[in-house]
Amino acid sequence: PGVVTGKPLIVGGSAGRREATGRGIVYVLYQALHSLGEELKGKTVVVQGFGNVGGTAARILWRDGAIIQGVSDYKGGVWNSQGLDIRLLEEHVKESGSVVGFPGTDPIANSDILEEPCDILLPAATGSQIREDNAHKIQARLIIEGANGPTTPEADTILRARDVVVIPDILANAGGVVVSYFEWVQGLQFYFWKESEIIARLQEIMTRAFTRVWNVSKRENVDLRTAALMEG
Repeated sequence: PGVVTGKPLIVGGSAGRREATGRGIVYVLYQALHSLGEELKGKTVVVQGFGNVGGTAARILWRDGAIIQGVSDYKGGVWNSQGLDIRLLEEHVKESGSVVGFPGTDPIANSDILEEPCDILLPAATGSQIREDNAHKIQARLIIEGANGPTTPEADTILRARDVVVIPDILANAGGVVVSYFEWVQGLQFYFWKESEIIARLQEIMTRAFTRVWNVSKRENVDLRTAALMEG
């Protein structure tokens, strides 16, 4: 049964698989802030994409003291500079199918939400959202990629020149693949772990991976994407 991963629990899936990518992003972000000598509490965050990845990450970051100012999905976005209540937003999404129209917020376009001032930007929607034409307008100090390829190579060059830290998708969103690996291992053994064990092992692997990449970037004087590819 391990040969296919992402299965429902009833046919040998792994606990914690659905939230794994979002959780992995958070663990990498914690370690990145620690390496930069900062902490998460009070940091302003913008999340583009409120599905499995962005939604899970936003919920955990909000719970741990970050201020989620803006969230968007395929229909549009909502903004409140004082911060959104993510638990209430999730209830609104369950009822309406979108973040759009969440009470107490201003509407904002998907393209505009990327350019708002914030500490941390999490593009977790689709690819090529940060491009040559808008990279110079990004005001976040740190970008952590939840989607696959949200930043184009041209934008990467611009962001690097502006000293914006970009934690690449190959590292940041690997949590889902890690838990798929756990599912494979569990399927081979016919022995399944508790969700708490999976979360602990995921955190250990993601934290260790970030530290290895960070050390390569410092030693070789390269950005984190190049360091992640070198380490890979």
